[in-house]
Amino acid sequence: MNMKKKILLALIAILLTSPAWAKVKEQKLEEVVLDVPQEEMNVEEVPQAISVTEEKAPQEKSLKEKLQDVYHLEVYKYDKPTYLLQDVLTHKFDEDSVWDRTQFWGGYNGDIGLQFNEGGMHREHTTNHYDINTINVGYDGFLKNNNGDFRIMFNFSPLSERNWVENLFADMYIATNKIPHHRILVGNSRPPVGLEGAYGPFVLPFLARSQISRNFGTVRKLGAKVAGTYSLMDYDFGVYSSDTYFQEFFPGAEFIGRVDLKPLGKTDGRYGKLLVGGSMDAGHRDNNFCVVGAHVQYEYKRFMANFEWAQANGYNGTAGYSTDKHASGFYATVAYMLTKKLQILARYDEFDPNREIANNNKREYSVGLNYFVKGQGLKFILNYVFCQNDATKDSHRIMLGTQLLI
Repeated sequence: MNMKKKILLALIAILLTSPAWAKVKEQKLEEVVLDVPQEEMNVEEVPQAISVTEEKAPQEKSLKEKLQDVYHLEVYKYDKPTYLLQDVLTHKFDEDSVWDRTQFWGGYNGDIGLQFNEGGMHREHTTNHYDINTINVGYDGFLKNNNGDFRIMFNFSPLSERNWVENLFADMYIATNKIPHHRILVGNSRPPVGLEGAYGPFVLPFLARSQISRNFGTVRKLGAKVAGTYSLMDYDFGVYSSDTYFQEFFPGAEFIGRVDLKPLGKTDGRYGKLLVGGSMDAGHRDNNFCVVGAHVQYEYKRFMANFEWAQANGYNGTAGYSTDKHASGFYATVAYMLTKKLQILARYDEFDPNREIANNNKREYSVGLNYFVKGQGLKFILNYVFCQNDATKDSHRIMLGTQLLI
């Protein structure tokens, strides 16, 4: 029995080391690493590759379809402009381009109004008017991944106090967002002088800004700024030329800064949004000037209320620059959305154009209705304002306005 086992093991060893077995093993190895020519492959065995390459890109909507989308558009956000023809006037770039898209847009805001003095609505005490408050045409460009953008905007609003060339050039800037939580901007833009003074014309609650805003702020200036945005705080600091509307070449430097605290910033809006902040505008234009202010704003669901105060020892705003007037003022606004489209609001606004002169305060009591047909893209405005003046006759204004953004 032991002899049979030894003979069997010997035969197996001979077989494994024989050339025939080596040839069979070599053939099997060759079959494993066999390199099949490309033309002999059966491409029908890889349908996934074929389906990917043959898949067609979705067709772009026609102009008629885009206009139909505008007709059916529903917008319920009112803190930013909504451009109704954005899809029509936007050009999107290929994936290999650094640019994401460019967009043309335009905006109009105007009103017809009736003003009458305390003497009554007789013809000698009444004036009618049609005001074009804002006509803007712009061209925006955006880099991919929100890395940066630019804006070129022209203002065609007919303002008599300046010639049309000075009034024409509005926003012209480039900006980058590559630093986390920050935005750096260089060019001509609207600096944040106060709360309402920093708002663009197409998100205002009333047809007219508050008195401190239209005197101290809301004017564009050439310079550079950095803005930071965090959950509990925002800030915006910039250095500008004190020139306005390109009337002079760098008559002096101007520093404008604003800081906002957001105590409810980490509550996900459960208790609303609270903003508490202050701002400063200090510079030199013939003489030194300085404006300081403070503001608070609260929003909860359909309700909004804000308050802003400012005091100036000279100022350099839309109303022109004045380095010898010590002015001050404040306003308070409350607003409530009655429906998803209809808003009712009221404002008390007081302004002292010169604190060194007694009995010259100006007070405005305003109430209004805003009907948002397509958000801020198409809006109808009704305002009533009672103007109470210490130095002149009181007056009333009734205005019906329209806003259209394309």
